Amino acid sequence: MKDVKLVVIGGDAAGMSAASQARKRLGPDRLEIVAFERGRFTSYSACGIPYWIGGAVGELDALVARSPEAHREAGIDVRLRHEVVAIDVENREVLARDLVGGGEVREKFDQLMYATGASPVTPEWARVPAAGVFGVQTLDDGTAIQEWLDGEPARRTAVVIGGGYIGVEMAEALLKRGLDVTLLEKSAQPMAKTVDPDVGTLVAEAIRREGIKVVTEAQVTGLATTDGRVTEVVTPTGSLPADIVVLGLGVRPNSELAAAAGLPVGPTGGVRTDRRMRVAGTDNIWAAGDCVESHHLLTGAPVNIPLGTHANKQGRVAGINLAGGYATFPGVIGTAVTKVCELEVARTGLTEKEATRAGFAFVTASVESTSRAGYYPGASRMTIKLIAERRTGTLLGAQIVGKAEAAKRIDALAVAVWNRMTVEEMTALDLSYAPPFAPVWDPVLIAARKATDAVHAAM
Repeated sequence: MKDVKLVVIGGDAAGMSAASQARKRLGPDRLEIVAFERGRFTSYSACGIPYWIGGAVGELDALVARSPEAHREAGIDVRLRHEVVAIDVENREVLARDLVGGGEVREKFDQLMYATGASPVTPEWARVPAAGVFGVQTLDDGTAIQEWLDGEPARRTAVVIGGGYIGVEMAEALLKRGLDVTLLEKSAQPMAKTVDPDVGTLVAEAIRREGIKVVTEAQVTGLATTDGRVTEVVTPTGSLPADIVVLGLGVRPNSELAAAAGLPVGPTGGVRTDRRMRVAGTDNIWAAGDCVESHHLLTGAPVNIPLGTHANKQGRVAGINLAGGYATFPGVIGTAVTKVCELEVARTGLTEKEATRAGFAFVTASVESTSRAGYYPGASRMTIKLIAERRTGTLLGAQIVGKAEAAKRIDALAVAVWNRMTVEEMTALDLSYAPPFAPVWDPVLIAARKATDAVHAAM
């Protein structure tokens, strides 16, 4: 008989990272693992779905880091198409429903890993039983869209509702598939929760240049259907024809199951954990990924930032700890990057709105520069914006928009934010230089110099 039984709820990044770490540390002789997953895939890249649909990634299998069969060979009992519907904390037991064969199963646990991910925001008007309406949350969602596009070649009009990460990425994917695409966004510019309005305006202009129609400050009130198929997106100013509708309205932590079991849920809607990813107030329940709230290193406030990078790190920390080791997850600063056609968009730290909400006084600086030496072939323009605390000059946030080789510069800026560097300290950073890779003054250094001038002027 094995010493410890671990039950995992959710078979993607956080859950299976935790299971794999625990298995590595305790070994198959001591640890029994049962993982419940309501979908058909495990350990996959949801972030890669738009690139698979758009054709940049050729095969579905490329998005799967580890298949259910591979996990089973490693000694993890993966049960697909099983949805956990209740957690009995006192009796250390979960109740799962078999979504294919019917019936229910009860499974005891010594340790429980809660990794249920996030649920898409779906307004009432979007809940219509019509073909051609899709969310993009799981790999099952992605396969449904791919099958629809492959099976409906004559249907050529797409409407994407929501201009966040998944919305702009899916707009590009559908454009590459040859559809006429309209992107609807309720704010004044796309990616309004990601970048400041001035940067968002640059994003909107670039998207429009690629041939995507962008409608901002758009309010959707319904979806019209005919013979069980979506045909129009209804707005107060008129209806838009639509053969396919993709919903990109954001996500929320999938914490209902935890809340129903009496586990603590924070103000963001995410499950509350300590730095070791143990659910607050428990000794044997752990949580990680899009379903939890994290600590923001700059503001100190709880946040929910659903990204695969966080999910994998948090899952690893939880797995180490539940297996008797010690690790912590320090927090997040909101670093993210995306691509829309030829445009790259990245951010780290705080936007102006977020800095204001957190009570910071700050200055900003924006510069335009090139990705390479101006005389070297292929140099492209980019804009870098920095936000620095007014008194100290500490870097609070950064945003980048540009073409090839622009966005990954956000990583250097993320390191600066993480380590509380001032923009004046950044002006002396020893960044690499060669004409094929950067101008002699890298755009990061130019932006830091301009931000330093702004800090001094504000003193």
